[in-house]
Order: sequence, then structure tokens, then C-alpha cells
Amino acid sequence: MPIAVPTPTPTPAASAAPSPTSQLDVAADLLALLRASTTEPRPDDQLEALTLAVAADLPVLLWGEPGIGKTAALTQLAAALDLPLTTVIASVHEPSDFAGLPVVGDDPATQGVPMAPPDWAVRLVRAGRGLLFLDELSTAPPAVQAALLRLVLERRIGALRLPPGVRIVAAANPRSSAADGWELSPPLANRFVHLQWTHDHDVVVRGLGGTWPRATLPRLDPARLPEAVDFARRAVCGLLAARPTLVHRLPSGETQRGGPWPSPRSWDMTLSLIAFATAAGSSRDVLSSLVRGTVGDGPGLELLASLDRLDLPDPEDVLADPAGAVLPERGDLRQAVLDGVVAAVRARPERARWDSAWAVLVRALETGAPDLVVVPATTLASLRQEDWDVPAAIDKLAGTVALSRRADRAAVAAQGRR
Repeated sequence: MPIAVPTPTPTPAASAAPSPTSQLDVAADLLALLRASTTEPRPDDQLEALTLAVAADLPVLLWGEPGIGKTAALTQLAAALDLPLTTVIASVHEPSDFAGLPVVGDDPATQGVPMAPPDWAVRLVRAGRGLLFLDELSTAPPAVQAALLRLVLERRIGALRLPPGVRIVAAANPRSSAADGWELSPPLANRFVHLQWTHDHDVVVRGLGGTWPRATLPRLDPARLPEAVDFARRAVCGLLAARPTLVHRLPSGETQRGGPWPSPRSWDMTLSLIAFATAAGSSRDVLSSLVRGTVGDGPGLELLASLDRLDLPDPEDVLADPAGAVLPERGDLRQAVLDGVVAAVRARPERARWDSAWAVLVRALETGAPDLVVVPATTLASLRQEDWDVPAAIDKLAGTVALSRRADRAAVAAQGRR
């Protein structure tokens, strides 16, 4: 009699070992959760400066140490502005990739040899708009930098011209932290708005938590456009008229030549940026980053100081209504107004104007630091003519002037005893 062999019980499907493919799918889900993030409107001066320069259609170069988020910022900017992003690593390309590759036709002797553009340039032209990101610019050798000159300034690659809807932004590491880094050539550096890119602790912490700041185009006030252009022209032309040596000043050091420096080209860029920042109502910090990133720290700070003086009240208006004059809160600007009032009286000395100037000094004494009126009061007193009576306002200033003089004599005596 045959023996019946029991049928083995099938192993439940749940106990089967998971396949490698399913584990990769789970890993992909986890990566998707890690990469998911949201954005929020958040004041960010460097992001606003970048967006303003992009809106002004000026090439921008972001300088920063590796790993601080330059590439991520550009990716987010392109998404926020709804621009297709095209990334080109400058250091891995040949000069011909930007100048165009020669293509021999049927009859080169009569038709010439056209320069064919790379595929990424063709895609940008077809799209009609986009953000061209030139990454690792400081690792590009001099020959490649020379080939980039025409691309950055004229927007041409070979025989192809990029459409107006394409914006150019580059990124670079300082030579000390770049892989086989080079200093930028002066002609290439002078074509960019240089912005220093740093990390903000709060932004990084909140971003790692899933919320990053959102880049938005600046809100330009249509009603302020003519005023903004006039203000920018007066600011730049006024400074260069008074300081002609600033029109073109090539730095002597190699490192400085690879950054922002003043030239007619960079002053033209500065004028555009002042107009855009004025029309957008941007803060002083944003304007400072843009101006200093275009013509350098020294000329930029001089321009910013002259911008402050453009907003100062006219000395003649102050003399016409001393009681209603609004004097600046900042000490240096208040001093400039008082000096301007005294200079106006010196230019046209009249009894009524002299009396009005004393009233202005009294108002400055009552609303601000008393030491600011000492020099203007001394100068104004020296302008008195013999038939002019001493106004009663001088009594209010006499104590301040006398105290200042005693302090000066005490300081001189103390220095002599050392």
C-alpha cells in the first residue's frame, strides 16, 4: 500500500524577502519627501539685489565660498520667475564652444565658414526666454574667459544671438577656495555686477526645515519711472563731474582687477541699477550692494554719499522758511545742510538772509546735537556787516559756542601736558 506524502504548506507572500527594486522605490519615496519644500515671502537683501539686477537685464556674478547655496538660489530664482534654467559649466568647455564651431559648407571660398553654436544656445533661442547660468566661472582658464566676452556683453555665440528674454547669471568661488582657480580677466570682470553671496543662519535653518525664501520680481512703480531715471542720471553725472578721475580707474592689483571697478561701461550699469532700485523703493542696503558690486567699494561709497546729498533740502528753501525747515536726523547730513545755508548767505549776503540763517541754527540747536552748530555759527558771525544789528537768536547760541571753545582749549592743554 503506497504511503501518502503530505503536500508542503506554501510560504505566505508576506514572508518573502523584498526585492532590491522595491527597496529602491521606497528609497525614492523617502528622497522625494526630503526634497519637498515650500517657499514664503521673506525679506532678503541679497536675493532682492540679485532679482533687481536680473530685471535690469545686466549680467550678474555671484561670489561665494563652496557649498553656501549659489546654485540652489539660481535654481529657485528660475522657478520663481518661470524661466527655463540652462546650466553651463564654463571650466569644462573649450573656447570654441562659446565662439562657435566652424562648419565647412559647399563652397567656403564664396560663402565663408559659418560658426555653429552649441545645442544649449539653440534651445535658448527656440524658447525665446530663459536663465543662462554660467557656473564655476573662476575655474575657467584665460582662453575660455576670453571666449566668454562676446557672450556676456553682446549675447552672441557664433553667428547666433540670444533673444532679449534671456538673462545671464554666473557663479564663482574665490581663487583661494576654487579648484585650480584663476583670477577673472579685467575685461570679463568689468561686464558683470558682482554680488557677494553669503549664507544667512536663519534662512538656512528655516530652509532645512522645509521653507525657503521666495524670489519675486521687484514691483516697479510706473508713476516713479521718469523720476527714477532723472534721479539716477543726476546722481552719476553729478559725482563724475566733480570727480573726473573716477570715470575710469583700472586697479593695479590682479585680484582687484578681477572684481568690480569703475569704467564708462560699469557706470552705465550703475545708472540703470539706481533707476531700478529707486523705482522699486529698495532699501539702502540693497542699493549699496548693487552700486559697490558694479564700480567697487571706494567709488560706490562716494556715490552713495552723494545720493544722500541729493535728497537734502535746498538751502534757499530753508532760508525762506526757517521755522518750517525739516533738518535731517543724521549728523553728517544735518551738518551738510547747515554748511549749505551759511554758504548761501556768503554767496549773497543780505540782512534778512543773515537773520534767517541764525533762526535755522537755533532750530538745529533745539532739535539735534548742539556741537553741529558751532562751526556754522562761527562762520556766520564772521559774515556780519557793520550796519547789521545782532539778532536775539545769537543769545541762544552763545553758550554753546563758548562751551565748545573752552572744551577745545582744554583738549589742547591736555595734549600739551602729555
